[in-house]
Amino acid sequence: MSQLPLLPILLVILALVYDFFNGFIGSSSIVATIISSRAMAPRPALLMTAVAEFIGPLLFGVAVAVTVGY
Repeated sequence: MSQLPLLPILLVILALVYDFFNGFIGSSSIVATIISSRAMAPRPALLMTAVAEFIGPLLFGVAVAVTVGY
């Protein structure tokens, strides 16, 4: 069995780490107004955001991401 080159594996791992932290920072920006206005407690607000960000592309597609990508 041939070995996979190390560089592509490291690049994929780096991309996944970047994507995780980018989404982590983005979700906190989304709920900042809700939390600072005390409309919701922090935990439920972040949980709601996490669920919405995960389900959003599955329900509505990724048309905006494709448009931005070009």
